[in-house]
Amino acid sequence: MNALTEADQTDFRTEFTRDPAGLKHFPALVLNADYRPLSYYPLSLWPWQDAVKAAFLDRVTIVSEYEEVVRSPSMTIRIPSVVVLKDYVAPQKRVAFTRFNLFLRDEFCCQYCGSKGDLTFDHVVPRARGGITSWENVVAACGRCNLRKGSRSLKQVGFHLRKPPRQPGPGELMNMGRKFPPNYLHESWMDFLYWDAELEA
Repeated sequence: MNALTEADQTDFRTEFTRDPAGLKHFPALVLNADYRPLSYYPLSLWPWQDAVKAAFLDRVTIVSEYEEVVRSPSMTIRIPSVVVLKDYVAPQKRVAFTRFNLFLRDEFCCQYCGSKGDLTFDHVVPRARGGITSWENVVAACGRCNLRKGSRSLKQVGFHLRKPPRQPGPGELMNMGRKFPPNYLHESWMDFLYWDAELEA
């Protein structure tokens, strides 16, 4: 692919970046240089156009492909289903304190009643009582429990936490993400998603 002329490259950029009918549903699983997904939840996926472009620019190695192909005036290429980055991306050493990561840490369920859906977050020690916004004092909570608790303490409302809130490590959050696979998993991805998961005794 590196031997393409400048004219070919122009054709590539103008033709492959279009979205022909029926080809927009072929995402590529993106693996780090160590063959592990960059993330599990959300799963590290690229639109097929980005995967083809990265392969063309020699930034990834294609390890698996769909049967479907895309064409430009000068070439035909099978759509990548799994690509591996040529340069290793070091994982973050700290987990960002975001609503999404908080919900993922708490497995998308209320830490008071265990229900799922209609989630918000709650300060275990209310801010009105000096509680701070931190990993150790904020938990996922359903709207009903949050409203019931208000600015009172757990003891006052008879609530108990399902687990003590704490700051998760990147690896812990990555493993948590394995429990929430996307609705669509292509068969070519399976060998790369769970091979490094810890085995249960």
